[in-house]
Order: sequence, then C-alpha cells, then structure tokens
Amino acid sequence: MGKNPESIHLCLGPNRRRSSKSIFVRNWPIVSQPLALLAIFALLWGIAYSVLPRELTEPNTPFMRLWFLFVGAQISGILVSLTGLPDMLGMLFWGVLYTNVGWAEFQGLQKVEVFLRESALVNIMLLAGLGLDYDSLKRLFRFIMQLTLIPTVAEVVAIAVLSRYLLDLPWLWGVLLGLVVTAVSPNVVVTVLLRLKEERLGMNKGIHTLIIAMTSCNDVLAIFLFGVILGVIFSTGNLTSQILQGPIGIVIGLVFGGACGAGLLYLPSYTAKYTNGLRFTITILAGTLSVVGSKLIGYPSAGALGCIMTAFVAGTGWKKRIDYDTNEVEMYLDLLWKFLKPVSFSLIGKEVNFSVLEGKTVLYGAITLLVAVVLRLAFSYISTLGSDLNWKEKAYVTLSGFPKATVQAALGPAALDLARSLNATDDLPRAQTVLIVTVLAIVFTAPLGALLMIKLAPRWLKKELPETNGA
Repeated sequence: MGKNPESIHLCLGPNRRRSSKSIFVRNWPIVSQPLALLAIFALLWGIAYSVLPRELTEPNTPFMRLWFLFVGAQISGILVSLTGLPDMLGMLFWGVLYTNVGWAEFQGLQKVEVFLRESALVNIMLLAGLGLDYDSLKRLFRFIMQLTLIPTVAEVVAIAVLSRYLLDLPWLWGVLLGLVVTAVSPNVVVTVLLRLKEERLGMNKGIHTLIIAMTSCNDVLAIFLFGVILGVIFSTGNLTSQILQGPIGIVIGLVFGGACGAGLLYLPSYTAKYTNGLRFTITILAGTLSVVGSKLIGYPSAGALGCIMTAFVAGTGWKKRIDYDTNEVEMYLDLLWKFLKPVSFSLIGKEVNFSVLEGKTVLYGAITLLVAVVLRLAFSYISTLGSDLNWKEKAYVTLSGFPKATVQAALGPAALDLARSLNATDDLPRAQTVLIVTVLAIVFTAPLGALLMIKLAPRWLKKELPETNGA
C-alpha cells in the first residue's frame, strides 16, 4: 500500500527544516561579518544625515553617489560570495557598472577619492609588509630578483614590439604602455594571500613572502621607469633628475620605513596597557605619511616601499619577542581592510569606462595583451627553476603575476592627463590608446587572475597544519 502523502510531508518536514536551519547556522559566521559592515555603513550614513547639511546627504549629491558606490560594492561582494566566487569580483564589477551608467560623477570630491584610494593602498601594503618573513626573504632573494626582472623585461619588450606594428605607437610610447601593463596589482594579489593565510595554504617554503616581495619590487620598478619614460616623451624636467628619481625614491622609502619600523619596536613599551592599539595607530599614520609625503616631495615611488618597510621591520622585531603577540596589530589592519576592500575594488572598477573603447584598438590591444601575458607567464615559470618549489607551487607563483588593476588604474590616465595639460594635440591619440589598452588589461586580468588564484590554491598549494603544543 502507498503511504499517505500528508504523512510523508509530516515526516520529511522537520528534517528539511533542520537541514535548512543547519545550513543557515553553518554559514552565519561567514555572512554575518559583511552584513555587520553594511550595518556600520548604514549607521554612519544615518549620523551623516543627522548632522550634515542636506546638500551633502541628498541621494543625488556627489557625496551620496560616492557613498552608494561603496555600499553597493559591499552588497555585490556579499551576493557574489554566496555563489562561491571571490567577493572582490562583485565589488569590481559594481564599480564598472556604476561608471558606465553615469553615476560615477563626484564633482568636488576628487581629493577625497584619491585619499580613499591611497588609504586602501597603505592598508594593503602594511599587511603585505607584516606578511614578509625575514628568513624566507634572505633565502629566496635571488628568485625574487629573477621574478622581478626577467618577466618584466619580457612583457615590456613584447608590448613595445606588438604595439609598434599593431597599434602604430612609436617605440617610446610602446615601452610606456608596457610599463603600465607589466605592474602586478598588490590589491588583488595580497587580498588573495590574506584569504589563503586564513586557510593556511602555501605557508610553507616562503611562498607568500616570495609573491609579496616580487609584487612590490615589480611595481616599484614599473612606476620608476614609467616616470622616466613619461618625462622623456613630454620633455618634462631634466633627464638626469628623472633617471635618478627612482633610485632616490627607493632609498627614501627604505630609510623612512626602516626608521619608522625601528621606532615601533620601542614605542610604546611592550608592557604599556594599550600597546597594540597605539602600535596600530602609529603604523597606519606612518604608512599614510609615507604615501602622501612621498608625493609631496616628488618621489612617489618611495610611498608603497616605505609602507612595506615600516611593517616588515616592525613585524620582524615583534616576532622575535616571545612575550609579545604580534597578531593583534595585524588583526586590526585586517579589520580595517574589511572596510577599505569595497572602497578599493569599486574605485578600480570605476576606472573601466567602456565609452573610451574603440573597435580596432580593442582588437589589436587584446592581441597585444594576450601575447605579452603568455610570455610573462612563461618567463616567470622559467625564473622559478632551481628553487625548492614543486611544479604546482612554481605554477602558482607564476600565476600571481597575472592580475593587473591597482597600478594600472593610477598610471593609465596619467599620459592622457599630461597631454591635455600641455596641450600636446599630436600625442592625444597615443595617450588615448594607452588608456584603452590599460582598461582592457584590468577587465581581462583582474577578475580572472583573482578567480584562478583562489580556485587553484587548494589544488596547487599545501595546507600547513596549525602548531599544537606537546603534552
């Protein structure tokens, strides 16, 4: 005899309810954190609406459009993360959508936008510095230099040659484009590494240190040479001073960061009541001064390096003390990144404006990028030969040089802005081509690079077991 459908429903109903409840309970720790951030954003808006003039808090004002950009990025990140994809993809594409429907007009808030972008860079560079391991850095120094120089040269040369014949750019403009494209995105790479650190993937053999150091050195080199070539193209400033700017900026960053990091080893005292809070505050302020101060004195390449050096020197000293927990400062920085992450990736996405794209330039630009990136990956893998990494770990380190976003968003429009300010009409089409290819680099590599790094990590990297105290 068949069973009564109603009885079947009654039997299965509680199980289904328990199953759905268990799924909710299991996922709540993951979902609750971004929802808490949304609640904080909402409360801050409520406070702003209560105390600020209405011309700042009405929905159609530049201030509120900027605010909705960040809130929408957080919501998009939550929705995308529910599908199993990295939340940064949702934040990035929200920024792309925002600018292409005409909402990304923040008149009078350009300096605020720049400061927020720099704050995110400071945060991520400090986290990167704390993630460096001195022993691994010393052991892997040769491979760091190889991974910095060989793939960078290969990619820049490939782009210069291809853009000469496909995009009709002069050689110097081709080199300039290559230097813009070759920079690796610290925001994407370090964000992925932070996630892998939580999952304890790739913690062995100094892989995190190798990737962070390679990314930092690559960006410093690209930014320095970009400034030199840009100065030569537009004949701005003395050539000797342009060439010396990079090395001087590196020295300034190392000295300033080293001094701040050394100071953090003694100030405040390890036994002070609010040691971790004060160290976190000083670390953030030192990193911020490094970035904004380096721009003020005309050596912007010193900024990010100063941030990394501050955190690296301080973190290395803190780790040597058995009686001091270094994780507190890193935890505060990680919490701050939860707020700045939607800010950073939505502002990167905002730079992807489809209205500047032209069919022929897009096609040849895509071909140029494809060939150059493949060459970069090939030479990156060759650069890891001789290390103690297995082939999967070498492939993962190679893949970490793929994402482009942060530096491209900053350098891509620079040539066009300078050409307009100098009224260099002959150079405007070339600068526009550089911007178009830069946009393509962000669109093609940032989301795909982040996705591949996250999805392939469990397959290619070993999981380190947490240390247990013996009986």
